[in-house]
Amino acid sequence: MKYLLGYDVGSSSIKVALLDIETGKALATGTSPDQEMGMIAHEAGWAEQHPDSWWQEAVNATHKLKAKYPFDPALVAGIGISYQMHGLVVVDKDLRPLRPSIIWCDSRAVEIGNHAFDDLGNDYSLQHLLNSPGNFTASKLKWVKDKEPQIFEQIRYFMLPGDYLALRMSGTPQTTVSGLSEGIFWDFAEQKVSQKLLDLYGFDSSLIPQIVDTFSPQSQLSASAAAELGLKAGIPIAYRAGDQPNNAFSLNVLNPGEVATTAGTSGVVYGINAQATSDPLSRVNTFVHVNSTPEEQRNGVLLCVNGTGILNSWVRRFAGGISYDEMNQQAAQTPVGAEGLTFLPFGNGAERVLENRLLGGQLQGINFNTHTPAHVFRAAQEGIVFALQYGLQVMKEMGVQTHTVRAGHANLFLSPLFREAFANTTGATIELYDTDGAQGAARAAGIGTGVFDFKSAFNGLTQIATVEPLADLQEKYANTYAVWEEALKKI
Repeated sequence: MKYLLGYDVGSSSIKVALLDIETGKALATGTSPDQEMGMIAHEAGWAEQHPDSWWQEAVNATHKLKAKYPFDPALVAGIGISYQMHGLVVVDKDLRPLRPSIIWCDSRAVEIGNHAFDDLGNDYSLQHLLNSPGNFTASKLKWVKDKEPQIFEQIRYFMLPGDYLALRMSGTPQTTVSGLSEGIFWDFAEQKVSQKLLDLYGFDSSLIPQIVDTFSPQSQLSASAAAELGLKAGIPIAYRAGDQPNNAFSLNVLNPGEVATTAGTSGVVYGINAQATSDPLSRVNTFVHVNSTPEEQRNGVLLCVNGTGILNSWVRRFAGGISYDEMNQQAAQTPVGAEGLTFLPFGNGAERVLENRLLGGQLQGINFNTHTPAHVFRAAQEGIVFALQYGLQVMKEMGVQTHTVRAGHANLFLSPLFREAFANTTGATIELYDTDGAQGAARAAGIGTGVFDFKSAFNGLTQIATVEPLADLQEKYANTYAVWEEALKKI
């Protein structure tokens, strides 16, 4: 065996990476579609995607990969899957989707989760679930039960987005403990599915697919799926994980004190704890990390800000579609603080870090005589960093240390200005690596099949840059952050 394949199911696109087992290096990638995948929003705060569109784009991405780098499918040792977290897919007895997926940034279930937090009891929720049921998968399924009973009655299984892609590949419905924890179905204290939550929401446990280990030969690529993908039937599907736990894995963030961050459509900081800790207000969340075992528990404390890369792309559209490089260059010509322009980047659904408030994005302090598009470009990137810093303060209260943070050299971390703002606002050293979610999923598949262990899986991981905070810039960013935080308090 020579290769491993990793799929990353994002909300914008599907990416597949081909990894060379001997060197640990990515040989090629394929991404589909060329433009961002659309979202269905029938009402404000809603966000849906068709699960079968993920499959079709996975097929397209695989063929693009093969066109770039022809390889023998018989030499693929395993497949790993990373996926957008917290989404809900429901399938019928024939394992077909009953409705579009309610994805991660959909806000319709906020009130359901808030009521459940009270009904379960705050102590139970924080000690057993480590979170409020909030706007997560379980609450989204309850929304379907309440609002679409005719669909709920037909549900054979619910699953996460990566579970569905694996189902399309193998025909076998499965999920993981890590996945159930991100849906707020997992009882950390009892190390099993929360029967109390199932009873409150009126769910039968038979709706849960078979639970498999995160790293394991979970199923095999079926003949029909292999024919569509142009691969060989029988390849083991040996890993699946939500995008943020997988991003942490791809950066070799596996142990307490290690921290990963990413800034794609949403922005995330993800730190590892050995303890089962929670935030009393559920502004940040705790999930089972990919390498957790009953004997040696590893939990990921996750801060998510919805409006990061999506804000940057929104600004770019308003600027007439200029390149991100040009935006970054123009922004860098303006001073720290964008001469009084403040951007609150909360225009992509209810924000957990703001206790599930739906504020909308806001641009404040506009001076018609001073401010140019370059100031807006800078204020947007600073606003994203400041929103992450706001949540980092909560994580630090939970004992997560952020002296050094690892990130992939991708998305907003391609921007020198963003890296500067992040390092000098947080005071953390940033280590940048040449990796992404699809590569991480491929490495993890190597562990799941036994090709790698947890050490050899990272032989090809390359650090490409380090960004240190600087004292004079830290003071400037601290002053600007104080202004931003005061603006947030007033709304």
